[in-house]
Amino acid sequence: MNYLTFREQFFDQTCVNINQIYAFDPGFDRNNLSRWVKKGLLIRLRQGYYTFAEYMGSSDHAYYFANRIYKPSYISLYTALSFYGIIPETVAQITSVAGLKTARFSNAFGDYIYRSVKESLFFGYDRKDFVNAGTVLFAFAEKAIVDLLYLYPFYNTEDEMKYLRFDRDVLDDVLDMERLMNFTGRCGEKALEKRIRLFVKVYEL
Repeated sequence: MNYLTFREQFFDQTCVNINQIYAFDPGFDRNNLSRWVKKGLLIRLRQGYYTFAEYMGSSDHAYYFANRIYKPSYISLYTALSFYGIIPETVAQITSVAGLKTARFSNAFGDYIYRSVKESLFFGYDRKDFVNAGTVLFAFAEKAIVDLLYLYPFYNTEDEMKYLRFDRDVLDDVLDMERLMNFTGRCGEKALEKRIRLFVKVYEL
């Protein structure tokens, strides 16, 4: 299979893995992928996963790839908090919660960090439609906060909580307190519940 045939078959899928390629062409020469990467036609996202150079520079696609290259996962933590405007900083890494072990990948679109949670905590996300990149699994703002305080338990004092520099006005606009408490209760972690109460106190919610 030459590159033009490859591109015609897989370009609209945006992200293609080696299993999809072999399903289409069992005799495919995997060395082609390395050659096409060297020529700048493809971008390697992680072992066995590739995209086309034309998608480079799209932040929407960077989100989309986060879901695709490590499953099951949804974008959460600092990336989701930045997306909702809860934290003022633009986050360099794309942070996700995963149902598999903790992992990290780097590629031309950025650094992808996946924090593992047990199966019972893998909830609280929604499907967001991006015009240029399709559907991406994204934590609700409330679950991004729950995930953060669950996975980073050192945020357990008023000073540590203030260090997060959450935007109080944005919290008022985007947070559903009933949902926040529901998500917290579903986790069944007393220490987490204590940190959530501290968060509510510090940000006067």
